[in-house]
Amino acid sequence: MKAVIFAGGVGSRLWPLSRKKSPKQFEKIIGEHSTLQLAANRLQPDFSWKDVYVSTGTSYVPLVQKQLDLLPPDHVIGEPQMRDVGPAVGLVTAILTKESPHEPMVILWSDHLVKKEALFRSILQSAGDLVKKDPKKIIFVSQKPRFASENLGWIEYGKEIANHEGISFHSFVDFQYRPDKKTAEAYFASGHHAWNLGYFVTTPGFLWEQYKRFVPNVYEGLSRIRDAWRTDKYEEVLNSVYPTFEKIHFDNAILEKLDPSQALVVSENIEWSDIGAWEALKEALQEASDKNVTNGNVLLETTNDSLVYNYTDQMVVGIDLDQMLVVNTGDVVLVCKKSSVPKIKKFVESLSGTEHEHLT
Repeated sequence: MKAVIFAGGVGSRLWPLSRKKSPKQFEKIIGEHSTLQLAANRLQPDFSWKDVYVSTGTSYVPLVQKQLDLLPPDHVIGEPQMRDVGPAVGLVTAILTKESPHEPMVILWSDHLVKKEALFRSILQSAGDLVKKDPKKIIFVSQKPRFASENLGWIEYGKEIANHEGISFHSFVDFQYRPDKKTAEAYFASGHHAWNLGYFVTTPGFLWEQYKRFVPNVYEGLSRIRDAWRTDKYEEVLNSVYPTFEKIHFDNAILEKLDPSQALVVSENIEWSDIGAWEALKEALQEASDKNVTNGNVLLETTNDSLVYNYTDQMVVGIDLDQMLVVNTGDVVLVCKKSSVPKIKKFVESLSGTEHEHLT
């Protein structure tokens, strides 16, 4: 079974730690490892390094190879230009159809936290076993919801179709993206909705057929890149063809058009968290909602429900803070309310073309 970890985003919701020159997935957000390293390490020992691939931007290839030095160098797939997730997944799919078209593969993301790693690996292996028996299936791995999130995508599932090694596989019904509060509360109470993680298990061959069917223009270009893979023309073809692709999300290109009967859903509590934003990181690490989460040289007094991360040697002191975020990277100190996190991305975008662009 192959595992593909996507590590190409910039991650402005974790600014000022995450920057264009070194996005969030390469930074030490939890402990002494980057989230990319955590994503790769949690696959061990069930996956050998020769079965792991990483998709990233071309400029980040050396950084990936440095952080994952056991990974074969040619397993770091560089995108010469960001064209959204549709072409990115397509590029890896094209390569794997040439390497191992019928072997199961799992698509994963580099900026997540999974605490129940053994259960997570068991789910992947069970899903892989089912896909081996039916290569024209796609299996979505989801998280049992902990609360009625309005910031995450949801997936609706139906009755149990199969049970393998104690893992339940359900029929797939539909996707829902970032519902309003009332709808999210209804999903949470329903018992047949889960958080959609963007993780799925299928075969490269099956996914390749979907690209041919649903996005023929992208498929045609990917076919040219695929034919050039492992030849001396690969870089030339990749650099000339890939930037011409339309920017389209994978969900819009493929997933929304799939026949529901070809999909299954696993919903388990793997203690997953999206740690791509400061408030999400706090939720993932906090002992309770009113507790503080700190990192580095930090001293707090009469402070509740706040996150304070300090990446410098100087001390950061917080007094009478409530539901606040404070992040000190040395050249930038961010101070805002937890509820203001959605404004961070827009603020960072506003710095482009100004004297402060170097901070983005």
